Amino acid sequence: MAWFDEAVFYQIYPLGLVGAPWSNDYGPIQHRMQKMLPWIRHIKELNCDCIYLGPCFQSGSHGYDTTDYKTLDCRLGDNQDLVDFVAAAHEAGLRVIFDGVFNHTGRDFFAFQDILAHRESSQYTSWYQGLHFQGDNSYHDGFCYHSWHGYDLLPQLNQRNPEVLSYIQDVIRYWVETFDVDGIRLDAAEDMDLDFLRGLRRVANEVKPDFWLMGEVIHGDYTRFVQPDILHAVTNYQLHKPIYSAHNSHNYFELAYNVKRIYDLAGQNPLGIRLYNFLDNHDVSRIASLLENPAHLLPCYILDYTLPGVPSIYYGSEFAIPGRKEDGDEGLRPELHLSDYEGRDLPLTQVIRRLGNIRHAAHSLSYGAYQEQLLTNRQYAFSRISDGGNPGGRSVAIIMVNNDDNPYCFDVDNCGENDFVGGLWGIIAVKMTSSVDYGARRFRQRMDACE
Repeated sequence: MAWFDEAVFYQIYPLGLVGAPWSNDYGPIQHRMQKMLPWIRHIKELNCDCIYLGPCFQSGSHGYDTTDYKTLDCRLGDNQDLVDFVAAAHEAGLRVIFDGVFNHTGRDFFAFQDILAHRESSQYTSWYQGLHFQGDNSYHDGFCYHSWHGYDLLPQLNQRNPEVLSYIQDVIRYWVETFDVDGIRLDAAEDMDLDFLRGLRRVANEVKPDFWLMGEVIHGDYTRFVQPDILHAVTNYQLHKPIYSAHNSHNYFELAYNVKRIYDLAGQNPLGIRLYNFLDNHDVSRIASLLENPAHLLPCYILDYTLPGVPSIYYGSEFAIPGRKEDGDEGLRPELHLSDYEGRDLPLTQVIRRLGNIRHAAHSLSYGAYQEQLLTNRQYAFSRISDGGNPGGRSVAIIMVNNDDNPYCFDVDNCGENDFVGGLWGIIAVKMTSSVDYGARRFRQRMDACE
C-alpha cells in the first residue's frame, strides 16, 4: 500500500497564515515563509503525516492566478525558503504536497502577456481556450477568452494543446527536482480535460515512487477521475455537508445514506475510490462556525478520522477558530501565530492528537471494510474491519457518534478485551487474533464540549 493510504493531512494556506498582503505588487522579496517553520513541530505533534501547502507560487493575488510556476511568491520568500521548508518537513518525517493550479493561469503569466502584446501574432494564441479577437472582456483587452467560471482574472488553459501539457509536465518535474515535493493537489480538477490529467499521471509515475495526485472535485462522479491512469484520489465534497448537517438537524440518516452511497460506488472497497475527507478548508466555512452546538466538534472529528478515506485538518481548526464563507476569503484564510495557542489547555487539540494516535495504531481505519452497526436520528455506529491480508494484520474498529445531549450506551458484539489498541469515547480499536475470545462490551458515547 502507498504512504497516502495511511496518512493524516494538514492543510496550510501559506499567504494567509503568514499575513502576506492580499495583492502582489511584485516588490522586494519578503521571507515570510520562515514563519511557517515552527508549525512543522506542531503538525508533527498532532500526529499528522503530510502537509498540504495551498498555492505558494508567484501570483497576482490569492495564489490561484499563477504568474510563474517555478518561482515562490515574493510575498513568501525565494525558492530557497521553500526548499528549506520541505527539507525541514522531511526531516521531521512529514511529506509535503503542493497546490497545482493547472486549469488556468493569471493574466500576468508570460503566455497571456505575450498575447496582450502581440495579439494575433503571438505564438501562444493556442494556449488558451476560446480565444478570439472579436468582442471584448471585462478588462477591455479587445479580445475574448474562456475563463474559469466567468472570472476573467483566470484565463483557462487549452489542455488539448500538446505544448501546454508538455509545459505543465516540466513544471511537475521541476517541483520534484528543486523542492523534492511528494505530490500535488490539482485545483479545479473537475474542469480539466481527462487526457490532460492522464498526461499528468504519466509524469507523476516517473518522478517519484508513490507520487500522489489528488484532484479537487466538488460535483460529479468520483469514479470518472479516480482511475489507474488518471488520479489517485479526490476531495470528498459529497460528505462535507452531511457531516455537519447531521449534527445540526439531529439526523444521522442523511450522513449514513451518503456514506453508503459513496462506499457502494467504490465497490464496497475502502480503497475503491480514494477519498480526501475534510470538515473545512480554504473555500468553505470553518466547522466551528457551521455547527450550532460546539460539543459536536468531537463527533465530527471522530467521523473525519474514521470514515472511509483519509482525514485532514485545516490550519487553525484544531483550535476551533471561527470563519464564515460569507465574510470573504480573508476570514477563511487568516494570519495565525502559533505562540497564541501554545501552552494552553485546548481540549479539541488534545482530541485530534489522540485521534491521530488511534488512526495510526488501528490499520482497520485505513484499510478496513465499512459496515453500519446502528442508526437512529441521534446515534450512529459502524465498524471498520480489516482482514489478515492488509498491513497491520486483522483488526477491528468500532465507531459510534452521538448528537444527543445525553449519553448513550451501545452493546458491541465483536469487540474483545484483549489486544486493546486504543480508544477515545466514540472509538474502540482492537487487534484481532485467533486467540481472542470475543464477548460483548458496553460502549458509552459521551458528549463533552470542546470549547
